Amino acid sequence: MSTAPIILFVYNRPDHTLSTLKALEKNDLASFSELFIYSDAPKNEGSKLAVEQVREIIKRDWKFKKIHLTLRDTNCGLAANVIDGVSKVVKQYGQVIVLEDDLTTSPFALTYFNDALARYQHEDRVMQISGYGYPLKDLEMLPETFFFRVANSWGWATWDHAWKYFNPDIHQLTDDFTAEQIYQFSIEGKENFWKQVQEFKAGKINSWAIRWYASVFKNNGLVLYPRNSLTQNIGNDGSGTHTAAESTYHVVLADKKITEFPQEIQEHTQAYESIKYFYAHRKGSIWKRGIRFAKKKLNELKK
Repeated sequence: MSTAPIILFVYNRPDHTLSTLKALEKNDLASFSELFIYSDAPKNEGSKLAVEQVREIIKRDWKFKKIHLTLRDTNCGLAANVIDGVSKVVKQYGQVIVLEDDLTTSPFALTYFNDALARYQHEDRVMQISGYGYPLKDLEMLPETFFFRVANSWGWATWDHAWKYFNPDIHQLTDDFTAEQIYQFSIEGKENFWKQVQEFKAGKINSWAIRWYASVFKNNGLVLYPRNSLTQNIGNDGSGTHTAAESTYHVVLADKKITEFPQEIQEHTQAYESIKYFYAHRKGSIWKRGIRFAKKKLNELKK
């Protein structure tokens, strides 16, 4: 059986890494899949013990077809680690499934990723398969899978023909964005994606994910999403390097195989509106910043 290789990026959270691997191992296709684990080196002395504990965990006899370990000698940081790992593996295998050490998966996640990769491998506009599905209002009204514009980092898959469009240069990607493109990129101002671009340019963040989304957006790409999420982010407990405690994005994992996929390669209007509503009405500081940004962009467009 031919399956896409899986990459798992880990750092200094042994408990999360253990949960991620235990869930992944329970997937139906785990024993048929090669697993590449990239372990970043400690950033400082305080991270050394946790990194060593993580490396003990990933060296266990996990039930995958084959496991390849890359143990970094120096600290790369998440962005450089992801870009390097994905670029190497997808070039060799033509496709890849990507996870981080704070994600648990439904037992049907690998089946979903592999089925979708096979189904859309010749559709150039489909640039990513997202494993995460938003906890939306009236979720049951949406189809089992649908297309949406935003690239998601919480468990995803792609092909070499799509990843070749990844551009790490944020200025080449976004300096020519028009006001309308910024507005659409940010889901009509309801999410802070453009703020992330500005923070990256200012050196405040170092995100591979916002550059990947900008690459997808700039090439008119689409991302396949599941109605019922195949991944759960367990890192929003405040333990991560780039995350604070947050429960807004908690989901119930899919409990059955996904069998329906869209034939038309176009963004699903109802799903877009539902996700836009979610962005606008969720609680927390991100939502408040999004509203301020939306008002600012609307005023700019009216000028």
